[in-house]
Amino acid sequence: MEKLVPTPHNAAKAGDIAETILLPGDPLRAKFIAETFLENPVQYNTVRGMFGYTGTYKGKRISVQGTGMGIPSIGIYSYELIHFYGVKNLIRIGSAGAIDESLKLHDIVIGMGACTDSNFASQYNLPGTFAPTASYKLVEGAVNAARELNIEAKVGNILSSDVFYGENGLDSLKSWQKMGVLAVEMESAGLYMNAARAGVNALCMLTISDCPFTGELTSAEERQTAFTNMMKVALEMAYKLD
Repeated sequence: MEKLVPTPHNAAKAGDIAETILLPGDPLRAKFIAETFLENPVQYNTVRGMFGYTGTYKGKRISVQGTGMGIPSIGIYSYELIHFYGVKNLIRIGSAGAIDESLKLHDIVIGMGACTDSNFASQYNLPGTFAPTASYKLVEGAVNAARELNIEAKVGNILSSDVFYGENGLDSLKSWQKMGVLAVEMESAGLYMNAARAGVNALCMLTISDCPFTGELTSAEERQTAFTNMMKVALEMAYKLD
């Protein structure tokens, strides 16, 4: 493994990254988490601006790294983290648009499953349609951590889309809404598939950053620094992992 690192996308050396990692899409959110919540964080990556840090939380070694936008981007970073750096628990902490109209800005969604319009699964040559799901161990841990912190979180199906500015706009989201899908983002299905193929754990936790049906939005700064409830749940859950 040491011969394979650093990778083309990550300057970390063998042993620099913990077995449990938080994965925000925004590298500035990774920087905020490291500087706000981790003790003695050490930056291990700046390649392509995808900041990565390892520190401790309540004495447990935890890493955090940005992954960028879209399934191809998180597909690269998660694959390298799993296969080259030995990461076992990958916890995406991202932003999402509300599909379920009961969701409001800053609400938290735990993605039990991830529908997708991506062709990512075609590489596996499966004789059917693969359903990307989170690891139950992490779903259970996140739900328990949220309860202990008295933070409300909604668990259910999410959508990982390859398209941000879609040709069919809200009509497409309404179709997914009819199937009970809670929110839309752009990465989790790829993360879940990489983790499933490698036999490791993955989970996506999301904070609602916009409500497409009402036009409500959060600012870029809020998406970097104001989603602290999600961060706290993820860290508490990560701290308690075996």
